[in-house]
Amino acid sequence: MAEFENETIAYFSMEICLEPHIPTYSGGLGILAGDTLRSAADLELPMTAVSLAHRKGYFRQHLDPNGQQTESPENWCPENILEGADTRVTVEIEGRTVHVRAWRYPVQGATGHIVPVYLLDTDVPENSEWDRTLTDVLYGGDARYRLAQEIVLGMGGAALLQALGMDAGVHYHINEGHAALLTLTLLDRQLGSRPPWEAAETDLESVRRQCVFTTHTPVPAGHDTFPESQVARALGERTVALLSATRCCDDDGSLNMTYLALRLSRYINGVALRHREVSRGMFPAHAIDAVTNGVHAPTWTSQPFQTLFDRHVPEWRRDNLYLRYAIGIPVTEIREAHAKAKREMIAEVERRTGVHLDAGAMTVGFARRATPYKRADMIFSDPDRLRAIVHSTGPLQIVYGGKAHPNDEGGKALIRHIDEESHALEGAVKVVYLENYEMDLAFKLTSGVDVWLNNPRKPLEASGTSGMKAALNGVPSLSVLDGWWIEGHIEGVPGWSIGGSTGVAPDDAAEANDLYVKLEHVVLPLFYGLPLAFAEVMRHAIALNGSCFNTQRMVGQSVSNAYFPTYDESTPEHASVPVRL
Repeated sequence: MAEFENETIAYFSMEICLEPHIPTYSGGLGILAGDTLRSAADLELPMTAVSLAHRKGYFRQHLDPNGQQTESPENWCPENILEGADTRVTVEIEGRTVHVRAWRYPVQGATGHIVPVYLLDTDVPENSEWDRTLTDVLYGGDARYRLAQEIVLGMGGAALLQALGMDAGVHYHINEGHAALLTLTLLDRQLGSRPPWEAAETDLESVRRQCVFTTHTPVPAGHDTFPESQVARALGERTVALLSATRCCDDDGSLNMTYLALRLSRYINGVALRHREVSRGMFPAHAIDAVTNGVHAPTWTSQPFQTLFDRHVPEWRRDNLYLRYAIGIPVTEIREAHAKAKREMIAEVERRTGVHLDAGAMTVGFARRATPYKRADMIFSDPDRLRAIVHSTGPLQIVYGGKAHPNDEGGKALIRHIDEESHALEGAVKVVYLENYEMDLAFKLTSGVDVWLNNPRKPLEASGTSGMKAALNGVPSLSVLDGWWIEGHIEGVPGWSIGGSTGVAPDDAAEANDLYVKLEHVVLPLFYGLPLAFAEVMRHAIALNGSCFNTQRMVGQSVSNAYFPTYDESTPEHASVPVRL
């Protein structure tokens, strides 16, 4: 975009999904980051991104016959794939000088515009053995390792961009709190030779004007916090003094990375309207806006639907909003496109597991991070009732995917429970759990199942994006009213709700009952008894949800509201309120 030619958006994220075989992501946050960059490239934005190389990835998931998860490294060598940046920088960690190099990945947009991504890497001979591992494992190690990683990401990333000549006209986008330490580097530059204790509110405001912050986590425990002693040891005297000048630490002196980003950002947003409400309750001292998440439409639309859209709505790639005109596509053609995508998914499931699914049976998909609040096993709350529903209405298949963090024993227990239920329901409901859920598999599942199920415990779903991917492929959602689905839901139109409204407290038993009611009396009878009416729901999922919940719209909102705002940022509804937290 020519009007922004003297500006740069520097997008910092601990994880970014660039392509399936580069394991620099763990799940939704990384997928969102990659989709954001793809849309930024499509829109020809002056954006550069920074992340870590993660030579051992997140982890590769292995499931034994009893559903027990084990993990192994997802090794890859960036030097075999990517171009190295000539520029190297250093950061100080625990009094040591740590050398950082970077690998460059070009995200190419529809017009050929490039958004470069720099993956920072400490695996260089100049570093000690431990320091060489700092960028190896995504979300690995202990708190000491995690804080060192975040120094490399935030402070090392800021140093790299400056060394590359990007230190004027830069708008820093902190995607979740992991990169918040870059604000201390900016404050240090602002002060110059002045000592940290001379930092005034005008200096903090200068940093604020350069930063925007997106928070993704609706629970306090999800925000990185480090104890005072560890921070002092890792950051060194001057940087700790800079941190003190921000007045953002907890009363016990611990560093909360989210508080630091909140304190030193001029624009803050949650990732859905409901998440904005939750975040305002968590951080009442700050004005928090909402930019609801999206997905990159060309990436997540299956080939059968791409062909269908190209024929009926040829403008959809250039402007995703044109997908609203999918409302005019004949439902018979939507059914045909979905049948092709479903056959492709069935073939992938059989290739991976040997299990053959029935192309004519209602197939429910549930795939996301395996952790207790996602309630992946809620559909098994009453196995006898589930058997009776299937007996009276028609066959049901359930396809699962999702990793539990290596330290999340509750998540691992969920996977084992699903495995147990799959054996108990054998002959009545076919259940398959696919290991190592990643981008390629997500593409197959979200486009190939008949209904996308999501039943987190409210209000813990900040946004969610898998249902958005499903919608692009005509797959309706059956979901709890939380996250993005509150905005995308119209009962019986692009999908169905589970449980009460957003104001109703979560009730596991009541919501499980409502899930059974919807399956027995609405979804399954429509699928088997009124297939063209079911296809109408599929068509509305595309036209209403696919046209809106995409990163083209999301990035456009970020441009006008965060990066280059057209409103007066000094007004109370937009100004961050920097007070001691």
